[in-house]
Amino acid sequence: MRKKLIFLFLLLFSLVLVACQNKDQDQSWRAIKKAGVIKVATSGTLQLQSYHKGNKLTGYDVEIVREMAKRLGLKVKFEEMNVDGMLTALNSQQVDLADYSIEKDSKNADKFLYTSPHKYSFGSMVVRKSDNSGIKSLKDLKSKKAAGAATTSYMKVAKKFGAELVIYDNVTNDVYLRDVADGRTDVILNDYYLQKMALVALPKIPVKILEGVYYNPSESNFAIKKCNTQLQKRLNQTLEAMRKDGTLTKLSKKFFANENVSKKKDYHYRKIDVSSVE
Repeated sequence: MRKKLIFLFLLLFSLVLVACQNKDQDQSWRAIKKAGVIKVATSGTLQLQSYHKGNKLTGYDVEIVREMAKRLGLKVKFEEMNVDGMLTALNSQQVDLADYSIEKDSKNADKFLYTSPHKYSFGSMVVRKSDNSGIKSLKDLKSKKAAGAATTSYMKVAKKFGAELVIYDNVTNDVYLRDVADGRTDVILNDYYLQKMALVALPKIPVKILEGVYYNPSESNFAIKKCNTQLQKRLNQTLEAMRKDGTLTKLSKKFFANENVSKKKDYHYRKIDVSSVE
């Protein structure tokens, strides 16, 4: 009886996998091609990856998506939303692609597919210029007010070291930085290059990156609904072509002040495991 139940379970699991693959091949990618449009969730507030310049949505990630779509013969429809909304929108098929990086060792890694990386970086901390917000190391985060979006890996690092989390819902960089400067919060944990460029763009706000306290080398990718293997395949092929012909490098240097974030570097910084942090 036990062997029979195990067999039936394995058979059912196999059928689910086949159904998922067939659904993707027969419906998802074909539907996108037929419509001629790929629907993409993005924040619209993340300098310099997805933000507004005047009335135009632009940024490193945004322009990568536009170029991929162009090469695939598609138009792009962007929908701006917060991180949690992006993953929900993917699962409900409201969007086909999310400008949200799925970390390979996170709890979401097996819930979604993701593209090959288009950006490599590491974590840093923004603090007040006047007193470093009383922070010299990660251990000093205890009881400090850490600003950020909910459920991000950076906020999990802050929580692991005992910080008080102050959650923001898809606000622009100037709001984050001014709140640190004014003492409403103490620190922002986020991507080094994004923080560096935000400080360049807003030089009058008296905050800085805490020098030498870096952690968690990272890769940025785009998230895709679990079954959409054909979309994943085509996007990865297009990204690889853009990497080889220099398009990714060109876009990176345009948005990141001549830095090539599309090329993997050897960062020997501390890796902090946040897999158990809720």
